Amino acid sequence: MRIAVISDTHNRLPLHLPREIAGADEIWHLGDVTDEGTLGPLRALGLPLHIVRGNGDWCTDWPWVADLEREGFRLRLIHIPPLMPPPGTDIVIHGHTHIPRNERICGTRFFCPGSVGKPSHGSPASYAWLELLKDRPPKWEVVKI
Repeated sequence: MRIAVISDTHNRLPLHLPREIAGADEIWHLGDVTDEGTLGPLRALGLPLHIVRGNGDWCTDWPWVADLEREGFRLRLIHIPPLMPPPGTDIVIHGHTHIPRNERICGTRFFCPGSVGKPSHGSPASYAWLELLKDRPPKWEVVKI
């Protein structure tokens, strides 16, 4: 399973991004969309789209946290990263920091794709690919835009 992971669009979705991620099995947006209309080109792809609410979002239809299971992995999607991993979670995927991340804390992998629309802290605009295959380590690839 190949998942396109984006975060922190802040009303800025690069025009070429939908073409680049059209082959994904799913799209996960980790918050701070800030304008729901920004999602139009992603929704037009017709792929499953999971969105969690960020601290800059006002859409109450989006949850603050989404717990998913894919290919035997227990995942938590959240905008603001927790300090410690939630019990029973294999992978925490978050936004908010605008800085790409691939780190293990207490046996749990923490991933952040960076920011698609508002890079900061010296990091370039980016998104990520997450590849999950049962009984194999997850593959995480950050793509600079």
